[in-house]
Amino acid sequence: MNHDWRAAPQGPQRIVCMTEETTEWLYLLGQEQRIVGISGYTVRPRRAREEKPKISAFTSAKIDKILDLQPDCVLGFSDMQADIASELVRRGVQVTIFNQRSVAEIFSTLAQIAAMVGQSAQGAQHIAAWQAQLQAMEAAVAQRVAAGARRPKVYFEEWDEPPISAIRWVSELLGIAGGDDCFPELARERAGKQRIIADSAEIVRRNPDILIGSWCGKKFRAENVAARAGWQAVNAVRHGQLFEIKSCDILQPGPATLTDGVAQLHAIVTRWMEADQRGEFA
Repeated sequence: MNHDWRAAPQGPQRIVCMTEETTEWLYLLGQEQRIVGISGYTVRPRRAREEKPKISAFTSAKIDKILDLQPDCVLGFSDMQADIASELVRRGVQVTIFNQRSVAEIFSTLAQIAAMVGQSAQGAQHIAAWQAQLQAMEAAVAQRVAAGARRPKVYFEEWDEPPISAIRWVSELLGIAGGDDCFPELARERAGKQRIIADSAEIVRRNPDILIGSWCGKKFRAENVAARAGWQAVNAVRHGQLFEIKSCDILQPGPATLTDGVAQLHAIVTRWMEADQRGEFA
């Protein structure tokens, strides 16, 4: 590390990313040379797995390995990484834990990280482009609805046992993509344990038209969902509207969810709207 203040570089030069979204963002900004360690769950961009050492899971990390990398900044996400952050701080490491939960907070976090590495202008260009895409998607949905299309009720399942509903940014992106979240009141809760649906019969009662699963890295099993007791009467099951979006595309609060994640939500909802207008779900 360079300790000469007269030649101080702009921003951190040795960054450990304990979650995927910061890694993907730094690569998009052309700042991957600053990254010295990544999460073992990182799949975006794929080359990061080949180029960078893996030093953490989500709720655990190899503290000694992180220290060996001599980072001048560790970036993480969520209160669930508080214990890791606390141990690193006690060991003298600079740590920043972001806790973004909404689409607006994701954009804010991306802007902050871009500023940290001296890429505010380039970051702002990406952010503006993604915001424009979301606005165009919202406008396209409004046009469809004005022409008589129905917005489907959507149940997004983040985990299956126990069932956990969508986190806030997923719920918001679902609305932009043209669907209505079946559990909007739970989406506002910040912690996963507060989004547990205690009685799965409530899901049946709300009768979603579409069910989308993204089981935090575990493979979604549509056949298991369809076989749940009492679920054969649910519209999504009756009409075969059970889909998976990979967690790396929708459950990491960064570039992926704002691009590939919301695009998949929109494609699923649009196909449903078109089929519904053809009378296929009558």
